[in-house]
Amino acid sequence: MYEASDLRKGLKIEIDGEPYIVTNFEFCKPGKGQALYRCKLKHMLNGSTLDRTFRSADKIDKPNLETREAFYSHSEGDVHIFMDGETYEQYAIPDEILGTGSRFLKPDIECEILFYKERPVEVTLPFFIEARIIETEPGARGDTATNVTKTAKLDNGHEVQVPLFINEGDLVKVDTRTGGYSERVSKA
Repeated sequence: MYEASDLRKGLKIEIDGEPYIVTNFEFCKPGKGQALYRCKLKHMLNGSTLDRTFRSADKIDKPNLETREAFYSHSEGDVHIFMDGETYEQYAIPDEILGTGSRFLKPDIECEILFYKERPVEVTLPFFIEARIIETEPGARGDTATNVTKTAKLDNGHEVQVPLFINEGDLVKVDTRTGGYSERVSKA
């Protein structure tokens, strides 16, 4: 059981038997009376949003969540198969749960799967993956202005903005949370 004072952005709570995540949080203390906690909540199963105000005396339920480590195995259409490394149990995760993260899946990549009552609701990828640049224009010689970037296509089909010194064949780190370039790992 959570107290209303425990509320913060990113906290997972349960309301009327349904799991929600706090996406926005605002504390309000009127001159008289109890403190108010205004929250914007996102349903973890269907993605709908809800505005809810809690009073300081309110109690909020904790959802029955469980996290399991699993490795990405393969995809079958818009369903991605993950396997538990200890029990070898397989989990079928649809595209809707993975969202844009599906473009960063590589065989044997270790992920964290969040389950609500034995149902997968969220997949957390590693923060960084390595990908090879398969297509980009060469940087113009002498163009050394700071923060100048160019478009590059990765081996997974994703396009990213990279610095001018990055060339085709280079291995780079990509941030899976933002989809942006992080650093060059090695030169071809």
